[in-house]
Amino acid sequence: MGDNLRDIPEFIEREMGESLQARLDALGTFKELGAPDLCHIIKVNVKPAIKETSSYHYVSGIDASSSASLAAYLNSLTYAMDETHAWFSKSAQWRIRSGVYCCYNAFSRVDVRVEVKIPGGVESYAINVRGERQEATAAIWQETYVSAMLRSILYSDDANYRIPGFRKLDPIPDVSAQNRFFEAAEQLFFKGSLLGSNPEIQLPTVVNNHLTAAVMKYCQESFRFDLAVQFFERLFRLEPEVASLLAQSYIGTDEELKAINVLYDALKQMPQSYALLHVQADFLRGKGKLEMALRLAKQAVNLAPSEFITWAKLTEVYIDLGDYESALLTLNSCPMFTFSERDLQRMPKAAKAHLPIRSDIDLSLIDDETGREHEADPALLRLPAPSLRGTFSSAYNLLTRLVSKIGWDELLRCRSLVFVMEEEYRMQKEAEETMRKGSQAKVMAHHDEIEVPSRDQLLSPNGTPIPIIKISTESEREREQEEAEEEARANAVEAALEKAKEESAADDNADRSMEEIKLDDLSIHSDKDQDTEKDQDEVEADAEVEAETEDKDKEAEEEKAEEVVVDQSAIKSKQIEKPSIAAASSSDDEDNSNEEEEVELSFSFSNKRLCDRWLDNLFMVLYEDLRQYTIWRAEVQHFRTVNAPYRKSGTDWEIYGDLATRLHHREEAKDAYQKCAEQKFSAKALLRLLEIYSDETNLHRAMEVAIKLCVYQERWYHETIFPTAIAHNLNKLIQAEGLAKVQNTLIALNTSPAVFKLMSRYFNRAKTFDVPGSGR
Repeated sequence: MGDNLRDIPEFIEREMGESLQARLDALGTFKELGAPDLCHIIKVNVKPAIKETSSYHYVSGIDASSSASLAAYLNSLTYAMDETHAWFSKSAQWRIRSGVYCCYNAFSRVDVRVEVKIPGGVESYAINVRGERQEATAAIWQETYVSAMLRSILYSDDANYRIPGFRKLDPIPDVSAQNRFFEAAEQLFFKGSLLGSNPEIQLPTVVNNHLTAAVMKYCQESFRFDLAVQFFERLFRLEPEVASLLAQSYIGTDEELKAINVLYDALKQMPQSYALLHVQADFLRGKGKLEMALRLAKQAVNLAPSEFITWAKLTEVYIDLGDYESALLTLNSCPMFTFSERDLQRMPKAAKAHLPIRSDIDLSLIDDETGREHEADPALLRLPAPSLRGTFSSAYNLLTRLVSKIGWDELLRCRSLVFVMEEEYRMQKEAEETMRKGSQAKVMAHHDEIEVPSRDQLLSPNGTPIPIIKISTESEREREQEEAEEEARANAVEAALEKAKEESAADDNADRSMEEIKLDDLSIHSDKDQDTEKDQDEVEADAEVEAETEDKDKEAEEEKAEEVVVDQSAIKSKQIEKPSIAAASSSDDEDNSNEEEEVELSFSFSNKRLCDRWLDNLFMVLYEDLRQYTIWRAEVQHFRTVNAPYRKSGTDWEIYGDLATRLHHREEAKDAYQKCAEQKFSAKALLRLLEIYSDETNLHRAMEVAIKLCVYQERWYHETIFPTAIAHNLNKLIQAEGLAKVQNTLIALNTSPAVFKLMSRYFNRAKTFDVPGSGR
């Protein structure tokens, strides 16, 4: 089709300009770095009768430092128009009449736009969330440039930032672009907290935000920590807390002494910084000084108790120490945050999508129809763990690390020691019910001993019988409210004595049934209703009887409470060692029934805590993972025993690989990913294999996997060389084996010229940017 772009994805609009209006409506929903850049173009035909069309596509990696660079990109699209020819005539010619490039400024929360008319002029402006135009100043352009670079670096391989037809270009193609990025990032460094941070951090700081994360990612994945040292040394003079980042960079360059000195100087100025303490704790963990690291991690929690990362760091230290019960308690105390999705723009449905395939791409490497599988085990697809995000994913990773250290049975034992179990709670409630019934029985026994005159003897001065109050044994009072109720009854008696002198009218409800009067009526209303017809002497006599009864009840309850306290102290140590987790069996001998009842009555949760609901859910998620993993390994062992092949679909093998990775079973994950790659093309499985092979320094297999991933990314318009997972793992191999050996391995594979050209870009960049190992 002559109206489409060649080798560039695009979406044809139903109504002209609807994508720009949708972006304007979505500006208020952007919370962090914003959506990818949007390029909108209008195409016209040389024949006036043909209606003009409009289309758009997403792009990242464009230099957004000025309107000229964005206009240059729009102008380059004019050379990408598809000019197909029929065998008998030339097709209708299309050209780009105008274009708009939109780039979000995450610092000022405005959308910077550049409008280009071909031929014609260039206009640039900024639009805020209210749709108002603003002038695009030099400061706005600098912020826009840094925002675009951060999106390109941080979200280059982010699975949550994927959009169909998203064109990704290399954000830093040469050394001059690298220097320009670091200069701009340094000037805006102290505005970084406005950009937001990782989901595990609740409050962004000057050292924990998207800007510092992008700088550290760029330096770490290329193993160029010397760049980070140069960048943070200048900022350390202005902000002592930057020492946490500078010390990490020094450690990356094997200058540990400088790192310790920097941390020491910074902590003297900012002793309240948890970021500095975390760097020290990680350094001590690496040196095996776990007790010292534990003190630092505890201090960091005290300084920032509302941050997830401080509690997570303390949990990691406890796991390293082998104190798994404390690790569980600490994990339970972690503050959890709701995961916020990446800023993406919601678009109206396009009339047509154009996703072209480059002619030099060998699809046989990435699209093998013979190995494609569309069905998978429903039980595997329903596993909840892959859907975890943010702090919940990090907490689950800590939980899986725990179970990999001690096993499922030991984890359950630790859980029962530190958390209140459901069965224990039920036994406690039964014990409280038994104690309450025994207490009420004693109270009734004391009341039976009091001599109460007959009804005929209790007459008011006018001859009306005075009703006798009976205490119901079916009251549902709680033990902790007894003292308050006793005080209420005493106050009611005193009030009745004072009011009896003033009131003389008879009560119309004197003949009310005794069974209908409740205990609450006794303490609030009954004294008033009865004493209106009593004289002062009779009221005082009744008050003495009630006071004597209350004293006896109180003495009986105090004696029972003393017995319970003695029983609790006698069995406390026994309950910590072996907590009761099930109800007593009905088949126990009668000789031991009294002793078991005494243990149940004296059970206490003073040494345990309640498990948060989210952690309970994670235990269930872990159970599902372990159950499926156990079934899988049992099936594999069975088929090996009977010497039969074990067959699963490619999707099943991919899920098994993810499952083994989550549970920290590296060899099983490797085997599953290999079987998945044999049956179908899976970018996720190949990426995991590339990580495993690069860690094992398996050059031949790593290059085979890297070739497939490189072709796959090129197919889907992912032209970024760095930072990507492919570049990071290739840099790892270059650092370990040297650039020459890695290049020779690629040559030995005898790939096609197009594939060799794609792979050579990574090696040329490693040499240009002086990656460690590129000189040999």
